[in-house]
Amino acid sequence: MTVAPEPPPLSVGPEDVEAAAARIADDVVRTHSEHSRTLSELTGAHLVVKFENLQFTGSFKDRGSANRLRLLTPEERERGVVAASAGNHAQGVAYHGGRLGIATTIVMPTSAPFTKVRHTRGHGATVEVEGRTLAESALRAEEIARTEGRVLVPAYDDPDVIAGQGTVGLELLEDHPDLDTIVVPVSGGGLIAGIATIVKAARPDIRVIGVQSERYPSMVAALKGEPFETNSVDTLADGIAVKRAGRHTVPIVRALVDDIVVVPERRIEEAVVLFAEIEKTVAEGAGGVGLAAMLHEPERFRGANVAVVLSGGNIDSRLLASVLLRGLVRDGRIATLRIHIDDLPGQLAPVLTALAESGANVMEVEHRRLFEPFTPRRVDVDVVIETSDGQHTQQVIETLRHQGFDVERR
Repeated sequence: MTVAPEPPPLSVGPEDVEAAAARIADDVVRTHSEHSRTLSELTGAHLVVKFENLQFTGSFKDRGSANRLRLLTPEERERGVVAASAGNHAQGVAYHGGRLGIATTIVMPTSAPFTKVRHTRGHGATVEVEGRTLAESALRAEEIARTEGRVLVPAYDDPDVIAGQGTVGLELLEDHPDLDTIVVPVSGGGLIAGIATIVKAARPDIRVIGVQSERYPSMVAALKGEPFETNSVDTLADGIAVKRAGRHTVPIVRALVDDIVVVPERRIEEAVVLFAEIEKTVAEGAGGVGLAAMLHEPERFRGANVAVVLSGGNIDSRLLASVLLRGLVRDGRIATLRIHIDDLPGQLAPVLTALAESGANVMEVEHRRLFEPFTPRRVDVDVVIETSDGQHTQQVIETLRHQGFDVERR
């Protein structure tokens, strides 16, 4: 009988995560995690949110960066470090490098959000914006490491980084011993690998579920042994938009993670809006994918005690404003009505009066005479209104029609 060979040992163990927790205790925030009554009602689960967006740099990346830099030798500290990142890892390395007196160079792609580039520079790092994609930026970072002798600090594919990220799971175990499930955003796999390492060692009954954007399911492909290719570069979850899972992370995820859910963009947007409106907290797209998974596949989580890791809140202000407004449109709380009226003086006033009496707030009004097919002496008026919800919007439309106005929803 042929005996199957033993699998190689995983590169990170629970003892590494516990050591990291002690090592970085004074470097990072022990973020709080709280039960959300409203999100629990929406998802059908007993939901706890772990607020990693409250780290100093706005994401869990503080943990892995701090642990890796703390473990540098004096000679390596003198040489300085370099990293490639679209933002959160960049800020973590820059901030903790500055605290520890270590010179840092960060290479960021041209697609990196402006706010993340600005904050990385603000932490004292030398920033090079080079490469359309993170993969191109990584090549430049590797070149700097070779030519300048700097130590390369990977964003996720490093045992010390993985151990640091795993401290999120250790805190969840300590704060919520009744958990059934932990839902974790996945890019290259550093966060979920670290969390699964400590959680499965202490509580193998807890499900660890990863989440990726449907536009960048690189870990899903890696677990199947398939190459991952995409022409997509546009996703709200830019923080987990990586094309290659880690050499260290894939074996850990394969051994310890129960499943990975893939979610569409619309669910990610919905999650970002819900965090803002219900929890009064800012989630970037990557930070919202855990909640997005629960909204997308509610039966998988119904009735369970679930912790969602809100991994980061570094989203560009303009993008956040757009997402929030799109959420209002999606919920029917902002709508555009096209009203056909006679092109005569005084005809707009009754329309505005009817809208006011129906409780709608008028945001914009535009007469359309030049670019639409028209009938002489008639004009289209586009009115953008704000209402309390989709039902209220429909009531406004019915009120206008009842008063004799020709109305269509755009």
